Amino acid sequence: MKVGLGVAGPAQHEHQPVLVSHVLQLLAPAPGQVVLDGTVGLGGHAAALLPRILPGGRYVGLDVDAEMLAVARGRLAEFGLGAVELHAASFAEYPEVLAHLGLREVDLMLLDVGVNSAQLADASRGFSFDRDGALDMRFDRSHGSTAADLVNGLSERELSDIFYFNAQEPASRKIARRICQVRHSGRITTTSGLARAVESAVMAAGLWHPGKIHPATRVFQALRIAVNGELDNLRRFVSRAAEHLRPGGKLAVISFHSLEDGIVKQAIRAGKTAGVWEELTKRPVVADPDERTRNPRSRSAKLRVARRLPGPG
Repeated sequence: MKVGLGVAGPAQHEHQPVLVSHVLQLLAPAPGQVVLDGTVGLGGHAAALLPRILPGGRYVGLDVDAEMLAVARGRLAEFGLGAVELHAASFAEYPEVLAHLGLREVDLMLLDVGVNSAQLADASRGFSFDRDGALDMRFDRSHGSTAADLVNGLSERELSDIFYFNAQEPASRKIARRICQVRHSGRITTTSGLARAVESAVMAAGLWHPGKIHPATRVFQALRIAVNGELDNLRRFVSRAAEHLRPGGKLAVISFHSLEDGIVKQAIRAGKTAGVWEELTKRPVVADPDERTRNPRSRSAKLRVARRLPGPG
């Protein structure tokens, strides 16, 4: 964990945070509250929440992507250093960050998991097959295995399991087999190279038809999740969130696919049974038609919110 303010990064990127009005309504932030944002990203939700917790509020933002933190710092500078504290750390490491800051509990917690538009737009990050670039996919580019390392180093069975368990890819075995065949002729190092391998496997099996999502969509999602340990980090976070929320405090999580939403739902329901959580969203909140038109990323967004009860931690 790297506690601090991050480093210089890319220029500001046009980005629209999702479900902002719903987040504000359900969290109901108030002056003087302390907010933990586990995925501050480009600071979109922070810019909406900060005016509601000032004066006297404190916004603690975490992100493993130092480039995004640099943008967020510039965007949020107007609120002052006393109100905004940004740290290069995973949201799963939030207890250590809070301890470093001398905070035992906060009033509100927010997660907006997944990849953001700026990361997708940067070809060098390797998140999108729409732009040819190095097959990286790390949120934190300072260390760890890349997607290319996994694609070229794992066995056919291991790749198949990643594609199936992280994205429910029905052609996982055929795709893994094709990747292993292709890499015999040389490493797969680019997004276009991986996309071509996936396409050839799916097309040969007759499993793709016009109008369906691109054959590589689930494979890229699955690899990104594996590279960054996203599902394990989400489980760690939601399993401990109640420990660091004041009674009456609220947790809000925005997810973008069924695996993430299922983890959040199960954690909240288990906490409800244990007398820890009050479930404020019986069903996930989704974007209205206007937002879906303005911001296509919001189409798959799901928001769940729970309130911390004064029961056992």
